[in-house]
Amino acid sequence: MANTRLYMVDADAERRKLLIQLLAFTEIGDVIGEADSMAEAQDAEEPEVVVLGYRQDDDTTLTELQAVRNQFGQNIPVLLVHERQAANSLPQELSHQIVGLIETPFKQRQLQHALRLADIHRSSDADSTRGRGVQLFRSLVGNSRSVSKVRKLIEQVADSDANVLILGESGTGKEVVARNLHYHSARREHPFVPVNCGAIPGDLLESELFGHEKGAFTGAIGSRQGRFEMAQGGTLFLDEIGDMPLAMQVKLLRVIQERVFERVGSNRSIEVNVRIIAATHRELEQEIAAGRFREDLYYRLNVFPIDMPPLRERVEDIPLLINELIARLEHEQRGSVRLTPAAIAALCQYAWPGNVRELSNLMERLVIMFPYGVVDVRDLPEKFRGNIAIEEWAVAEEAEAGDTAEAAVSSNATVLRLPSDGLDLREHLSNLEYSLIKQAIDESGGVVAHAAKRLRMRRTTLVEKMRKYGLQRNEQASGI
Repeated sequence: MANTRLYMVDADAERRKLLIQLLAFTEIGDVIGEADSMAEAQDAEEPEVVVLGYRQDDDTTLTELQAVRNQFGQNIPVLLVHERQAANSLPQELSHQIVGLIETPFKQRQLQHALRLADIHRSSDADSTRGRGVQLFRSLVGNSRSVSKVRKLIEQVADSDANVLILGESGTGKEVVARNLHYHSARREHPFVPVNCGAIPGDLLESELFGHEKGAFTGAIGSRQGRFEMAQGGTLFLDEIGDMPLAMQVKLLRVIQERVFERVGSNRSIEVNVRIIAATHRELEQEIAAGRFREDLYYRLNVFPIDMPPLRERVEDIPLLINELIARLEHEQRGSVRLTPAAIAALCQYAWPGNVRELSNLMERLVIMFPYGVVDVRDLPEKFRGNIAIEEWAVAEEAEAGDTAEAAVSSNATVLRLPSDGLDLREHLSNLEYSLIKQAIDESGGVVAHAAKRLRMRRTTLVEKMRKYGLQRNEQASGI
């Protein structure tokens, strides 16, 4: 995001100047041009994001917004600068055409959030231009060989009506695969109906799948459609199919073979046109050997198997998944957080028994605990720290015992390694600077003068950097 190229269009020159200064100070975007209106920007260099100042009314702003899109393309992400008290009164026609708001007076965190939304918009738009084959969501994020293989299998089978059996541990994203199969199929305009076979009692599962007529059983006070009818023309996803009782397996096999069923309490046959996708974390061949799963149903479902790899076997995807999960939290306006390279490295050493679902839960937890903050190894819950935390703390203790900068540099040099895929040096140094400043402030009891002395910098310089990172100081004990 630090290299995002911005073009500013705002008739309010003073507001434009203030925002450009904030962007320059925080180094979160490069302004490549500015203008009062699009009429003055005809020869402008192509930006990645346009920042548009609200005009005197909604209609004029919409006209200017259309001029932006006419020149820079219909998919250019646009951020609207507007007064805070009026931001909630924007008409839908306008709010639906912008990626985010930058409210006045300006705040660094909100500006970072808006630019992050624009970055997400650009990334998703880039994916969409590559074709339907890469519009895969959530746990399918990654460049590992195993995930690439899953993507390839989805592309091969999506447009057919073949039954698919998705295998894998809990939390690996089997439903994500099922939804992508539906999304990339000719049935995408029809319903996708999921059923968790393991969560519904066996005596109710038949009614849930096939529906029932009034009076069919105690409590059936009216007729009800089943999931097969709801999914007509679309896709029925039978999750945890390995937990389905044997009696229901027989009835499901008949529907797959004959494409007809009857509601509970009815003798009228209903024709059904659905594609069936099933998923399970169980080893179905072992279940067959144990007599808990029908072999004929297994072969009906297992026309095209897809194995979802556990997260511990695709460690190289963890940094990408972290970025994707944080981006989604930001997009949902639930907050944000940043992780240092050391914290990410520690997470890459964890075994992840809960797979992507466990990683997603951790990111939500960190966003709550460290809103818009930077998370280091020691900030992670203990079980996620691994050996990296022990090494880093040992290094810190050694450096503190020596009480010299040389000791700290020498010790860190034995731990820090450049990742094989490289890193964003500016972001890494920014994270390191933030961590050291926060540590100095905490250890100085919030007294800025003492913290500045520990960091060997001027107090005014430290105050500027604290503002840059959104760090709060103790006003009564600041020493200023």
